[in-house]
Amino acid sequence: MSRIQIYDKAMCCSTGVCGPQVDPVLPKFAADLDWIKDQGHEVTRFNLAQEPAEFAKNATVQQMLANEGVECLPLVIVDDRVVSRSEYPSRENLAMWTGTVMKPKATLPLASGSGCCGGNSGCC
Repeated sequence: MSRIQIYDKAMCCSTGVCGPQVDPVLPKFAADLDWIKDQGHEVTRFNLAQEPAEFAKNATVQQMLANEGVECLPLVIVDDRVVSRSEYPSRENLAMWTGTVMKPKATLPLASGSGCCGGNSGCC
């Protein structure tokens, strides 16, 4: 299983979903991280405001911050490789980077040619 690390900009809390104006991307990303964890991957998330030492410990993160400043955040690192910067990735990208197979989305069944009510001439 993969090891995923997220280095977030300074936020009020670990998910950034508190405060008067919540970025709608943040709760979706939090749900996507929960999903990828449920698939067996290790996920660690660091907030610059609360865990600056974690940013300093990682040479790659230090280099990115030195070159680009905090604009490179959030950084997403999968198995020690930067896979995303400056934006939160989709669930599909998380799955691709970790080799996780996504189940197809459920769809409604289509009516067969015999009519929508099992062969009746009219619709229900």
